[in-house]
Amino acid sequence: MTDPSEELTPYLSAVFSRKPRSVTAIDVRSLTSYTDTLIIVEAGSHRQVTSLAEHIVTGLKAKNILSLGTEGIKEGEWALLDYGSRIIHIFETKAKAFYDLEGLWSDAPRVWTCPVLKRL
Repeated sequence: MTDPSEELTPYLSAVFSRKPRSVTAIDVRSLTSYTDTLIIVEAGSHRQVTSLAEHIVTGLKAKNILSLGTEGIKEGEWALLDYGSRIIHIFETKAKAFYDLEGLWSDAPRVWTCPVLKRL
């Protein structure tokens, strides 16, 4: 089995190029059958949710990684990008706190965590 963080490199690279507030990748393969990894991204505004989601879809498509489906990109509060074995959730800060997916999956190991990034 390969290192999960190496498998996430294309996804995380696309996410970090748009300066999210925080990113957490959770390994859920032993807890659910519908995906292996949840990537939870926090954006500072609705506009940033939309920008991040569109950038990720475009960037991964350029690497021949196609989404199975997307939801909520235009609305900007919460976007879901389904890549099969990887699901990316992009939340505006208040929505992230409300849904608390990290708390919901608290028993799952964290593959990657980057806390809130300070803005200058």
